[in-house]
Amino acid sequence: MSLNTFGHLFRVTTWGESHGPALGATVDGCPPGVDITPEMLQHWLDKRKPGQNKFTTQRREPDEVEILSGVFEGQSTGTPIQLMIRNTDQRSKDYGNISETFRPGHADITYWQKYGIRDYRGGGRSSARETAARVAAGGVARAAIKSLVPNLDIKGYMTQIGPHGIDRANFDWDQIDQNAFWTPDATAATNWATYLDDIRKTHNSVGAIIEVVARNVPAGLGAPIYGKLDTDLAAAMMSINAVKGVEIGEGMAAAALTGAENADEIFMGNDGSPVYSSNHAGGILGGISTGQDVVVRFAVKPTSSILTPRQSITKSGEPIEVVTKGRHDPCVGIRAVPVGEAMMACVILDHILLHRGQVGENRGKIG
Repeated sequence: MSLNTFGHLFRVTTWGESHGPALGATVDGCPPGVDITPEMLQHWLDKRKPGQNKFTTQRREPDEVEILSGVFEGQSTGTPIQLMIRNTDQRSKDYGNISETFRPGHADITYWQKYGIRDYRGGGRSSARETAARVAAGGVARAAIKSLVPNLDIKGYMTQIGPHGIDRANFDWDQIDQNAFWTPDATAATNWATYLDDIRKTHNSVGAIIEVVARNVPAGLGAPIYGKLDTDLAAAMMSINAVKGVEIGEGMAAAALTGAENADEIFMGNDGSPVYSSNHAGGILGGISTGQDVVVRFAVKPTSSILTPRQSITKSGEPIEVVTKGRHDPCVGIRAVPVGEAMMACVILDHILLHRGQVGENRGKIG
């Protein structure tokens, strides 16, 4: 039971290591007849790939995706879709000095304790490079969603870097793709550039908060208790490398609200469908989507690979000072934005297919 697969009807299995010859994903459960081309998937991978600016790792990977199966003449066949991304810019020699050492903040020590063997070259399977495969799979999910629910839109963005958050009064959807931080606040992007430059020059790193929103989600996705939409979303986001916290809607802040403040009041809209006064619930009630925006937020810890010396031990238990060489992100949260979008797409599609299989169309009518 290797647990490299997630999803129910739309299932994704990722494989490969940071410094192996390639990595990729096997996607099973994509409906047939969905338009899919390498160029469509590449669009999303280009958002995640390294080396795009000075605020991300300078490892130069083109992240070109190859479709090996499951697509014929530009359309999915309903059979497993095999995706592969070759590694072309490994520098494994950067990690030779830590083959016997556990890097603080990394999974080196836990992988060794569990398996008795680890790929120390860039962290192997625990490397954030694994997420390239998820983004490719997310591209497949987006294509399938577009064929089933054409107006459904998924967008991720950074809302905080270190202690510095956005001003939501400046929120502009059009700004998200216009800066290096995928943030909707242009002023914040300018300030963050100076802040992160200082962090980078001091050989340090910093964490971030990413928000992912799915708009025009149909009501009725998800199921009570063990099949909740928010359960699967939380698990999906928590599975991303370096993520240490996940919130749905108001999240932890809901604990500071009263019941009157937190309750999203319901009214009948002019089009005969329900409308809500607010969205503290993040578009999900009882594990089932309400038809509002589905809002997920996750916190990414600071990149553990830093040039600042840290204390640790070797496999033999001897104390040692560790300086992690190599090419690393001063804030891995920047490239986590397209990963969060991909995981949202995979989960939403999975629940669309589950809903179709069990219920078909929504049964409860209002008005």
